[in-house]
Amino acid sequence: MRKETSTNFENQQILEMSCGLTYAVELLSGRWKVNILWNLEKGINRYGRMKKNISGISEKMLTQRLRDMENDGLIIRKDFKTIPPHVEYYLSNAGKQLVPVLHQLCMWGTNVREITRKN
Repeated sequence: MRKETSTNFENQQILEMSCGLTYAVELLSGRWKVNILWNLEKGINRYGRMKKNISGISEKMLTQRLRDMENDGLIIRKDFKTIPPHVEYYLSNAGKQLVPVLHQLCMWGTNVREITRKN
C-alpha cells in the first residue's frame, strides 16, 4: 500500500487512468483474486464453499479479497439478512466480462508452463 501523498502513488494513478491494461492488472493484482473469480464463474458463490475450494487461503484473506473485489465492482455480495447469516457472491457485469479473458489466461499459463519447464 502506497502513501497517497507519494510520487509513486500519483504515478500509479496516472498510469491507471491513461492505460486500460494497467488498470485491469491493478484490479486483478493481489493473491487469490483470480482464484476467487474462477470459483464464482464455476457457480461457487458461498463463502464456505470458496474457502474449501481455494486451498491455502485464510478466512481473513478471503474476506478481505471479497471486500476488495466488491468495492472494485467485480463481484456482487447478496446478504439475505438471516440468522444464521446467509451471504452469496456473484460476478458483476464487469466480472462476467472477465470470464473469457480468464479462460484465455488459463490456457496461456498452461502452455507457457509446459514450454518453460522443458527449457
